[in-house]
Amino acid sequence: MALASPVLEEVEQTIVPSYGTAPDQQKLHTSEWAEFDQKPDSLFFNDGQRRIDFVLVYEDESKNENRKKSVNKKQKRKRQAYESNLISNGLQLEATRSVLDEKLIFVKVHAPWEVLCTYAEVMHIKLPLKPNDLRTRDSAFNWFSRLFRVDENIIKPEQEFFTAPFEKARLSDFYIQDKDIFFNPATRSRIVHFILSRVEYAVRDNVKKFGINKLLDSGIYKAAFPLHDSRFNRRSEDSNCPNERYLLYKEWAHPRSIYKLQPLDLVRKYYGEKIGIYFAWLGFYTQMLIVAAVVGLACFLYGYITKDNCTWSQEVCDPTIGGNIIMCPQCDRECTYWNLTITCESSKKLCIFDSFGTLVFAVFMGIWVTLFLEFWKRRQAELEYEWDTVEFLEQEEHIRPEYEARCIHVVTNEITQQEEHVPYTACGKCVRMTFCISAVFFWILLIVASVIGIIVYRLSVFLVFSAKLPRHINGTEAIQKYLTPQAATSVTASIISFIIIMILNIIYEKVAIMITDFELPRTQTDYENSLTMKMFLFQFVNYYSSCFYIAFFKGKFVGFPGDPVYWLGKYRNEECDPGGCLLELTTQLTIIMGGKAIWNNIQEVLLPWVKNLIGRCCSAARSEKTIPRWEQDYHLQPVGKLGLFYEYLEMVIQFGFVTLFVASFPLAPLLALVNNLLEIRVDAWKITTQFRRMVPQKAQDIGAWQPIMQGIAILAVVTNAMIIAFTSDMIPRLVYYWSFSVPPYGYHSSYTMKGYINNTLSVFDISDFKNESKPIPLPWFGNQTTCRYRDFRYPPGHQYQYEHNIYYWHVIAAKLSFIIVMEHVIYCVKFIVSYVIPDVSQKTKSKIKREKYLTQTLLHENHLKVMKKNMGKIADRIWQGADGTFRPKFD
Repeated sequence: MALASPVLEEVEQTIVPSYGTAPDQQKLHTSEWAEFDQKPDSLFFNDGQRRIDFVLVYEDESKNENRKKSVNKKQKRKRQAYESNLISNGLQLEATRSVLDEKLIFVKVHAPWEVLCTYAEVMHIKLPLKPNDLRTRDSAFNWFSRLFRVDENIIKPEQEFFTAPFEKARLSDFYIQDKDIFFNPATRSRIVHFILSRVEYAVRDNVKKFGINKLLDSGIYKAAFPLHDSRFNRRSEDSNCPNERYLLYKEWAHPRSIYKLQPLDLVRKYYGEKIGIYFAWLGFYTQMLIVAAVVGLACFLYGYITKDNCTWSQEVCDPTIGGNIIMCPQCDRECTYWNLTITCESSKKLCIFDSFGTLVFAVFMGIWVTLFLEFWKRRQAELEYEWDTVEFLEQEEHIRPEYEARCIHVVTNEITQQEEHVPYTACGKCVRMTFCISAVFFWILLIVASVIGIIVYRLSVFLVFSAKLPRHINGTEAIQKYLTPQAATSVTASIISFIIIMILNIIYEKVAIMITDFELPRTQTDYENSLTMKMFLFQFVNYYSSCFYIAFFKGKFVGFPGDPVYWLGKYRNEECDPGGCLLELTTQLTIIMGGKAIWNNIQEVLLPWVKNLIGRCCSAARSEKTIPRWEQDYHLQPVGKLGLFYEYLEMVIQFGFVTLFVASFPLAPLLALVNNLLEIRVDAWKITTQFRRMVPQKAQDIGAWQPIMQGIAILAVVTNAMIIAFTSDMIPRLVYYWSFSVPPYGYHSSYTMKGYINNTLSVFDISDFKNESKPIPLPWFGNQTTCRYRDFRYPPGHQYQYEHNIYYWHVIAAKLSFIIVMEHVIYCVKFIVSYVIPDVSQKTKSKIKREKYLTQTLLHENHLKVMKKNMGKIADRIWQGADGTFRPKFD
């Protein structure tokens, strides 16, 4: 892309040749100065005619005593040059001193009609041609949804128009009833921000420096933001003010509106399509979670109701069965023998989650996630039509100023064969990409190292808990029912894991931004997509690695008591409870999901509220003075450069928890639903009341998050199938029920679960312990010569003693068969669903084609009218010329 874009060409033709380097040698344009007119709700200059489209805030250099005079003078020159160039580009500035702090100066920016028209054409902004006269049919469920909609008398529906990219040459074709409202406030702010981001302020070593972002980073300006149109909790005194912020707070962000549908059209109008599409996606995701939450709750209740009929749990708790089973130590020396009944309570809880309902729910969620993604594509297509982003072309998104500023290398475009400027050569790009990829993998390995540290903690602390916590046979003390060494290790490790996750999260956010800045993406979408992939890859490893360890590695490679497997040659691998690791995985998910939700709400709600409260307390004089709209907004929290990026990231991580490990925790969709109902209102409350108004941005979809969710959906089928097969005890129970409870392998006359515990615990002769792992027998152990352990191996004395028995190979075959069948069935259903449900509904396709046809017809007809009018004039002139010039010759 050439550096000399249409905007920069225009800027270069109009700006002053020297940017603040020698202000005494040239005349710089300066802002108009005006005193505050005591109208706190005014959105206009003091003349009451020119609307404030943007506000710049800086600290008066002459009153800043904390910096050196030379620094103040240098910054003042840059600021004066920048403001002069803004005026040269047609913007109008009015400066007003702060009411509360005389050091602060507020520069109000207004874009006149000509400037708006010029840049609307440059930015390819689509504007109204004529009112949309297409008829819309009400849905069959319209009567039901009306109960949850915002009253149309409060928030009036937006009038729909046919639109087209604006062209000054066709000004008469556009639907202009009033020039003051043809460009709405959001569009005006977007245009002004576009100009602010590209106007220069200095030249150093033939390198031009430009853009409001760099001036903000260097401290020359303290803030730059568009204005809210009113206070959030009170209507404006200006009768012409639409009070959209007030309406959004009352009908959208207020807690009492939690049951209402979101006024998405007003959100889009006030904040832009990028914010609107986020809340539309979050609302749709939350609605779809209702179905998943209901089914998940039903499966949980099924498990809870049937837990008393769980035969294998009854055997564990039975004093005559589980009470007579002595288990082998799970670590060397420090651990001793223990009684199976100590796991009675955990086995009862496990029956709730490890039931047939879990299998049904896992299959259901595999199909649900496909339905969610497919229906979201349809909903997104409808929004593209309604919000006029169907033809959101790449040319509408301009190059990032940071990219343009580095365009110093000249290359030849392979397609146009013209010279263009780029920030780096092909070799330089390879070096940058290599460095960025290496940095990303380094930090991922750092996370893996932290996970290994947690595993070492588990192995080490389990020894301590095993030595300290009582393990005697009767186990009558209440605390022993819950505080087992396994439970204590699991809970403390989960809490520490969560703390480490949060710490690494904070560090990596900054690192990922630094890496992406160094990578230097071309457009803002490229920048966000690149950052999205880095952050999600990190978060995926950070949040899910401990869950993957518990689900697929813990207890899988432990050997047997006579020949245990050691990790790093020192630590004996962890074992699961006799019922498996499913309950521990559920505990891990609950702690991380719950802790993450609490932490995010503290960050999103409490911190901005406390900061604003402190700011109000520090400005006690505010209650005594009339504060203008721009100064009220200045004291709100600034919006981060990435906008709602972290909200997307939070929700997609939650989406992963809901889908990837749902087989172990069917209540995850219900928790997510409750969280999201609050999240919508919390995010709405936050951006409406606590933060400055965001600069409106165009967006067609949710960007890179869509393919990420599709990838999670595919992976979720595999993980849930493997959780049921390898983490839960469902397959071994089914194999026992259908094959090993009856002859030739079993001794019961009919299919039953009786004897399952005794059949699935192998026998070990304590004389076969190695010296380094042999435990010290306790007095109550008596003359016992054997202990039991969780595995399928032949007993001592058998010709294949301690080798895997026939039951083991049946179970392995059943597990692999189950995974293959479940995956293929769900993938087949997913494919059929994806094929049957088109991404764009036929109704929306027809609307798009109809609008395109009418728009082209309208533009063509208007063009023909102009041509006929001009041709008519030419014909009249020719005819007049023929009458006055040629006719005498024929005479």
